[in-house]
Amino acid sequence: MACSRRNLLLGAGAVIFTTGVSKVALGKKSLVATQEDGDKRYGMVFDETACIGCTACTDACRETNNVPEGVSRLTIERSAPMGEYPDVDYTFTRVSCQHCDNAPCVTVCPTGASYVDLKTGIVDVHGDKCVGCGYCLAACPYKVRFFHPETKSADKCNFCRDTNLKAGKLPACVESCPTKALTFGDLNDPTSEINKVIASNAVYRSKVALGTEPKLYKVADTKGEIKR
Repeated sequence: MACSRRNLLLGAGAVIFTTGVSKVALGKKSLVATQEDGDKRYGMVFDETACIGCTACTDACRETNNVPEGVSRLTIERSAPMGEYPDVDYTFTRVSCQHCDNAPCVTVCPTGASYVDLKTGIVDVHGDKCVGCGYCLAACPYKVRFFHPETKSADKCNFCRDTNLKAGKLPACVESCPTKALTFGDLNDPTSEINKVIASNAVYRSKVALGTEPKLYKVADTKGEIKR
């Protein structure tokens, strides 16, 4: 029988909402071992101390990956103002896919549309396999997935895997950043620039207690609070 959207929603629709994200993330399924055997394991560092909130990264991502208005693969969140006029300051942080080693969105996908590319460690989506059930959107603890309004499939950041990376370039957000707040590279390579940045700075990752092993690291801006 065809795996239709209606069948999925009627047959098992409530499961994800009753089991909860934490249980999925901490389940027995683990992709870490297989990824470590892969060629590369791409990750990113976002330097909160260098970001000026210009959103050039967001614009470049939208243009490079043909992301329609109204949805976004990448956003920059600005904190509440700190201080009093005219000495007002802000902190900025990146909100995008964390490319988890143990990705709940992959674990819950009933059709295999959501997957981890074992050659790169990038979490991606087979648009032609997506039935729009929304399980991955509900399971993602970072809430960075959305339905593409044109393809009607789940979408999110894939480190420009189909565009810039395919062309041998860095992700568009990295190329466009005027302050070099982003570092992209292979976490499996001990000599890579990303590992040097991680080793030489105080970095953190979001919601690590869930066991998702995110590959988006952040250099903490000591002006504000760290968002876990």
